[in-house]
Amino acid sequence: MRIKVGHVGLLLLLTTTGLYARADDPLPSWREDTSKRSIVNFVTRVTEQDGPDYVKPAQRIAVFDNDGTLWSEKPVYFQLQFAIDRVKQLASQHPEWKAEQPFQAALADDLDGLADTGEQGLLQLVMATHAEMTTDEFATTVKEWIRTARHPRFRRPYTELVYQPMLELLAYLRANGFKTYIVSGGGIEFMRVFAEEVYGVPPEQVIGSSITTKFELRNGTPVLTRLPVLDFMDDKEGKPVAINKFIGRRPIAAFGNSDGDLQMLQWTAAGEGARFCLLVRHTDAQREWAYDRNSHVGRLDKALDEATEEGWTVVDMMRDWEAIYPP
Repeated sequence: MRIKVGHVGLLLLLTTTGLYARADDPLPSWREDTSKRSIVNFVTRVTEQDGPDYVKPAQRIAVFDNDGTLWSEKPVYFQLQFAIDRVKQLASQHPEWKAEQPFQAALADDLDGLADTGEQGLLQLVMATHAEMTTDEFATTVKEWIRTARHPRFRRPYTELVYQPMLELLAYLRANGFKTYIVSGGGIEFMRVFAEEVYGVPPEQVIGSSITTKFELRNGTPVLTRLPVLDFMDDKEGKPVAINKFIGRRPIAAFGNSDGDLQMLQWTAAGEGARFCLLVRHTDAQREWAYDRNSHVGRLDKALDEATEEGWTVVDMMRDWEAIYPP
């Protein structure tokens, strides 16, 4: 492609102008409102070395939920969609699935029927599609799904349905000496496949639900095999337990979007010194979805009440975010 010299100058001007704007404002997708100010004020307080709320860099721990906090979670959790797609892929090997729930519902894309199978049905679906393979084989399967799968509404890869304002927030915190962790009810090995590339969060800083793994020699090669047995559910009360077990420090900042994150925010807020808790409230049906108290996915009810009582920051997507997804 040939570009005239004059056009190059214009492009350079536009590019550098954009860079300067980003340098001046590390959160350009956040509108100038209460939520953005509360974030910046908190970070300023804990990083001002002579200030009363100064926190040493080693103690600047921030934890983030994933589903509904860092990326979308509708019409179903993205990992559940991965499991549904896996059922379809494996169906030829399991003709009995056509007449068995939850597989019958998954094959028919019957989300209501799938929901009717309850937690036990969803767990059965996950075990059938996530286990009986090595950790490397599972990672390869997830990578291929991420490469090829498209969201039914937006027709974009699922890893493009991450929230641009939250990507900026992650980068802003790290630029100010924070260590950022993902603490999610999603599968730990599912998220680790893409978390570093998409969020800048390395695998060792991803905490999630897990199934049991076993070391064995396969034709003389050491492997870790995933078994169809639940090891740990990293949701609700499990989140503070996992934080204590795997991080060993109480966070000073926590970010979530649902009642499943409430205990993580409570645990964070209960520590000494400056604390920051934030909930993402889904209010934008046009650009994303609008849901809270009555949603089966990402219900925000008790946590919303507590946020009001405790003075936590509640982000209103429609009001506070200039953009939802990266361009």
